[in-house]
Amino acid sequence: MAATVDERLAQTFVELADTLVAGYDLMEFLQTLTDRCVELLEVDAAGLLLADGRGALRLVAASTEQARVVELFQIQNDEGPCLDCYRTGQAVIVSDIRSDRPAARWPRFAAAAREMGYAGVHAIPMRLRDQVIGTLNLFRTAPDGLDPAVVVAATALVDVATIGILQERAVRHQEVVAGQLQLALNSRIIIEQAKGILAERLRITPDEAFVTLRRYARDHNHPLTGLAGDVIHGTARITGDG
Repeated sequence: MAATVDERLAQTFVELADTLVAGYDLMEFLQTLTDRCVELLEVDAAGLLLADGRGALRLVAASTEQARVVELFQIQNDEGPCLDCYRTGQAVIVSDIRSDRPAARWPRFAAAAREMGYAGVHAIPMRLRDQVIGTLNLFRTAPDGLDPAVVVAATALVDVATIGILQERAVRHQEVVAGQLQLALNSRIIIEQAKGILAERLRITPDEAFVTLRRYARDHNHPLTGLAGDVIHGTARITGDG
């Protein structure tokens, strides 16, 4: 019998909690979070932005290439609901990007989101007490908001992810926090480079290249970032069939 949404959500919490041990793969943890959001929360894509040591947002995970493009567009143009969410520490909800208010408030973002096929976005701050470290952003192709129960579940997932990133000792020592976040940001750059190399080598899309990279890492018990580095240096021979 198929699992209910509540059962699958509980399974996701267990899956995420299992990663919160010494030596866990932070990038795989964050990517799993975005993937599970799409599977469980009635959204079409998810992206995750984290702040670096200087407070500037950086993209660290996205469920699709389209979401990645929209997130990068916000960062590069310093405009969008996800940036406002991070700066205010409050959720930002856009039910219909095509309406007048979003178009007036974020004209370039609204145009880019529509071009990528999105009609709605729900940005949730990643925060612990007064510290905001980033945002989880949920995108929908339909122009309507999220069900309140879905918002509750999404917020719970964000809280788990925030705790996973910070941990208690990282909260006590800001240097550790900055180091963890910077590691994630640096890892993302390596992974993006590896995606491009695989996409060109195998003649596949960036999304397909990322799926191939993650599958190979899991099948061979290899950390995702380490594998990406091997791809860049030409020491990992990954084929389209794994």
